Amino acid sequence: MNILLVCTGNTCRSSMAEGIFRQMLIDSDIDNINVSSAGLSAFDGDVANQKAVDVLKDRGIDISKHRARQLTGEMINSSDLILTMTYGHKMSILNYSPQSKGKVFTLKEYARKTNGENTDNINLDIDDPYGMNYRVYGSVMNEIRIEIESIINKLKKQQSN
Repeated sequence: MNILLVCTGNTCRSSMAEGIFRQMLIDSDIDNINVSSAGLSAFDGDVANQKAVDVLKDRGIDISKHRARQLTGEMINSSDLILTMTYGHKMSILNYSPQSKGKVFTLKEYARKTNGENTDNINLDIDDPYGMNYRVYGSVMNEIRIEIESIINKLKKQQSN
């Protein structure tokens, strides 16, 4: 399975989500899942934001070698699941690639749907920490971690069946 995480610049949220997701897959002994990330308005080759690198480093996750990638049609087509950081990101992908409907969700939306929870009347966006202080990056990282942990728990249950 190929999972693609998407935000705007691929230097903060989606790069953190990729690092967290990869580490949780390793920690959970879940194989056959490839995780990558990209941005809707990324500059190919940009490094991850230093605050994103630092908050993950404090958790034992190294994304210092991350390089931003611009989202392409090929990435969309080769992904089995695309998780975006905001509803706006989701709609941008669906407008570009209507045939990808059914595999594009916000991270929060997918985490809730996989656990049978309702997504009505809740904010499905993960706020952009760009330009904010270290504490905000930590808060966003924790928010992302909680959502991915929920998805990982569901994957572990599926693997054990």
